[in-house]
Amino acid sequence: MLKIQKFTFNPFAENTYVVWCSETKEAAIIDPGCFDKTEQDQLENFIDVNHLSVKYLLNTHCHIDHVLGNKFVMDSFNPDYYIPEKDVILLQHFTKQCETLGIEAEQPPLPEKYITDETSVKIGKVPVTFLFTPGHTPGEYCFYFEAEKKCITGDVLFRSSIGRTDLFGGDYRTLIESIKTKLLTLEDEVIIYPGHGSESTIGIERITNPFLQKL
Repeated sequence: MLKIQKFTFNPFAENTYVVWCSETKEAAIIDPGCFDKTEQDQLENFIDVNHLSVKYLLNTHCHIDHVLGNKFVMDSFNPDYYIPEKDVILLQHFTKQCETLGIEAEQPPLPEKYITDETSVKIGKVPVTFLFTPGHTPGEYCFYFEAEKKCITGDVLFRSSIGRTDLFGGDYRTLIESIKTKLLTLEDEVIIYPGHGSESTIGIERITNPFLQKL
């Protein structure tokens, strides 16, 4: 069984997720946004108290708010580290992102591996399906756990909203097409866990999300 714990970190109120297999205690940290020692300690304490073994660091995309904790996670747990292949340019320009937003943070390491359509990962006994959903960034992926009917949607789909498309590599039509062809094809009961804000379901968003009503 898959379990998910959400933490809301950093000045951008970004959702960091710890996802783990309840049977094996193997875990993945998804989009670590922990910005300071208090947030880092909160994440580390949760891992320790629940006796989790962090096997993976996974990024849905590489905007600054979703990668601020990458270095901490790598230094603390040394997991297998994956980012979307087409988002590496964002990680390479991390310092520029910081300067633009007026914050200071340590440069995350470059990844060991890239997420592509062929990437195969299991968190314990739970397989991950990677859904290529560009539009917010050039390379973003959503992480779908089919048997569990759960999906980490990053900054693609939110409760009652969608990701912004006015940043580098963003494109509104591409994002809408990603949602239409990759997320709205999922079952209504699939729970979405977005990169900001609260959870929802595919069915609720299909009916109520104002950006999706003309699809």
